[in-house]
Amino acid sequence: MRIWIDADACPNIIKEILFRAAKRTNTHMTLVANQPIRFPPSPLIKQIHVAGGFDVADNYIVDNMEAGDLVITADIPLADAVVEKNGSALNPRGELYSPNNIKQRLAMRNFSEGLRSSGVRTGGPDKIGKKEIQAFANSLDRFLTRR
Repeated sequence: MRIWIDADACPNIIKEILFRAAKRTNTHMTLVANQPIRFPPSPLIKQIHVAGGFDVADNYIVDNMEAGDLVITADIPLADAVVEKNGSALNPRGELYSPNNIKQRLAMRNFSEGLRSSGVRTGGPDKIGKKEIQAFANSLDRFLTRR
């Protein structure tokens, strides 16, 4: 099992939690981004630098992940593709996507996208706070413990 991080948009505090978890659980981790990302030196952690462009990092993750891998992302279409490949996706706020909830999240995302494209201001998510950081850490620990 490998952890993949959609690293361009992943908050730094979440990456720090992931780096500590990789070391603690001896889990390999790959950051995928279209820009350099700082990470601690470790044989468990590597970075893949992809070209800039729409969904380039997402496509790389989906093309290279395996069933059972965990992907850290707030991108709902990426999470849907991961779940379709029998992987798991965890967002930085601690929600684990599964076959039971991903289609509903995707439908809600597409509805909001439709509203935004027609000019309706829907707002975005609140800034990640201590509650969300703790929820992420707890979800990650539960996932890694089950594995």
